[in-house]
Amino acid sequence: MSASRLYVLIPCAGTGSRAGGHGPKQYQRVAGRPMVEHTLQAFRALKGVFAGVALVVSPDDADVGLVLQRFPADGEHLFRVGGATRAATVRNGLRSLRQAGAGAHDWALVHDAARCLVTPTQIEALIAACEHDAVGGLLAHRLADTLKVASPDGRVASTATRADKWLAQTPQMFRIGMLLDALERAGDAVTDEASAIEAVGLAPLLVPGSGQNFKLTYPEDFALADAVLRSRKIQP
Repeated sequence: MSASRLYVLIPCAGTGSRAGGHGPKQYQRVAGRPMVEHTLQAFRALKGVFAGVALVVSPDDADVGLVLQRFPADGEHLFRVGGATRAATVRNGLRSLRQAGAGAHDWALVHDAARCLVTPTQIEALIAACEHDAVGGLLAHRLADTLKVASPDGRVASTATRADKWLAQTPQMFRIGMLLDALERAGDAVTDEASAIEAVGLAPLLVPGSGQNFKLTYPEDFALADAVLRSRKIQP
């Protein structure tokens, strides 16, 4: 069997209503640049590693061409097949990758457009940990805070142990054929790729990530991400 190639799939079809602002959050500016541009740059920095990088947007997305005027470049793909849910968007994107020449045994690194603080070093760590694994895995961050379980009336029902708890992050890295099959079986209810893989009875590998690799969700997240990016001296 020939060596497996690595592809990147970035679902970018959400509206980000919890983030506030005008328009989809992935196109809002952070540290002087559109959020999704920072995300793309982390993968572009690893030249020669990936056989392709795909951005999956909604069919009616009128902003992406204005925001990312240099996308797609060589080896990059813009797929207008985003669905109503994240699972549908990833599933449609994987099908488009297959149509573009990716094989079932090739790897897909699925990464949130809104995790614009991921670094090339973290991506390389995930690849090194998973490229010879039978299942694949995901970046994750060990839970540091005390975890409370809420009652229906908004009070503390119990305190859960945090010793074995991790916060799932992205990228999440799985074989394209395996992941596509798992997503087709799981339907639209799953919120990340690892959950679909778990649903078919497999156990993804947890690869330590970073607390800075958080997903920008609420308005206050943008100020924090801006400060982190500027501290890294990333220039607009």
